Amino acid sequence: MEEEYDVIVCGTGLKECILSGLLSVHGKKVLHLDRNNYYGGACASLNITHLWEKFRPGTQPPKELGANRDWNVDLIPKFIMASGNLVKILLKTRVSKYLEWKSCEGTYVYQFQEAGFFSDAKYIHKVPATAQDGLKSPLMGMLEKPRFINFAKFIMDWEDDKPETQQGINPRGHTMKQVYDKFGLQETTIDFIGHAVALQINDDYLNKACGPTINKCKLYLNSVLTYGGSPFIYPIYGLGGLPEGFSRLSAIHRGTYMLNKPVDGFVYDDQGKVCGVKSHDENGKEEVAKCKMVICDPSYAGEAKTQVQGKIIRSICILTEPLPNTKNKDGGPALSCQIILPQKQLKRQNDIYIMMVSHAHNIAPKDKYVAIVSTVVETSDPEKELEPAYKLLGKVVDRFVDISDIRMPVDDGTKDGVYVTATYDPTSHFEDASAEVLKMWKTIIGEDLDLTVLPEEEEG
Repeated sequence: MEEEYDVIVCGTGLKECILSGLLSVHGKKVLHLDRNNYYGGACASLNITHLWEKFRPGTQPPKELGANRDWNVDLIPKFIMASGNLVKILLKTRVSKYLEWKSCEGTYVYQFQEAGFFSDAKYIHKVPATAQDGLKSPLMGMLEKPRFINFAKFIMDWEDDKPETQQGINPRGHTMKQVYDKFGLQETTIDFIGHAVALQINDDYLNKACGPTINKCKLYLNSVLTYGGSPFIYPIYGLGGLPEGFSRLSAIHRGTYMLNKPVDGFVYDDQGKVCGVKSHDENGKEEVAKCKMVICDPSYAGEAKTQVQGKIIRSICILTEPLPNTKNKDGGPALSCQIILPQKQLKRQNDIYIMMVSHAHNIAPKDKYVAIVSTVVETSDPEKELEPAYKLLGKVVDRFVDISDIRMPVDDGTKDGVYVTATYDPTSHFEDASAEVLKMWKTIIGEDLDLTVLPEEEEG
């Protein structure tokens, strides 16, 4: 360990592993450390024994849950947008060749509709992903559907650099509320567009410039077209394969990895710049690896480098049946899906997310399902906040609840050479995490990452 490196990365979460792989390809000498004996850090996928060790130390999982080899339970639930930046990074680095994918079978939004003469009360509805879906959706009345279709066409035609596609809308001057008003959309339609299509976490976006939200909607619709039927994909064997894939990329380019390695602190020079990372060997002898910069997750950074901006609750639920009232495209029970519960429907300030995957993605034994519920904590009783989501899950066999701080870096790292990633948000996708990685890359290297994929790169 006692060598000199260009970069030392602490923590093997997805963001740290992407940057480690990219910097290794860029010619940097990288040392990558993790205090855990597994890859993934906060976003690891755990087998059933490790899951019990984390949440119920000293106890063993019931034998009827099956073997470790059948379980890969994500600690941080996320799907991947099929046309998003993470997929572009995977293709550019060719890490995609290490992974197999399946699409998510359905996206639903929570919106209570009272029972009628010929129908029961409904709580969740499939999110319309195309104009044709919009025509069949019970989320909108007959008069609203043409307005939604006009809005969807406006989104698909939109191009940032072509004003003639923008129907007089200024992406920086008009708010998203003004865009919705232009198309005469009703509040319930706005609710599912904003939260289940643009994937905004609350309604703050309504009074902000419309450009980013229009592009979020366009990303969603383009992602639907990529695979057909769903904008989301998910790797076979769970999300833990993502950091492992980027770790392999780094190792191929002479990156050095040390798991189960404690990090005791950072060393700074007289100018306050980081110049090393302290650890110790199995005998307790101090070791120092020299470096020019450090990249780390908040758990390695220390109190002074991060600030707490709230808490996130995540509840991992093991089920024996699919989520009630969710269907795949053939009408059978959905073996993977997400449900978004918009804040307004629950009189909250933040959305609640449910992500469900199963044996279809090789993350659980046959006839076992894992649903993970996430949100930003708003009260002194966080688990009670999840009750509306729990009611949508059906019978829960077991449940594991984690409440953690939302930690954000206090600076961009250029002053002391310590670049800290943010805590993963509760959203159901990796787009914000990918944007953070691209921003950090530009801060560190001084230029945008080129995500153009050449034909020969795609073939490889």
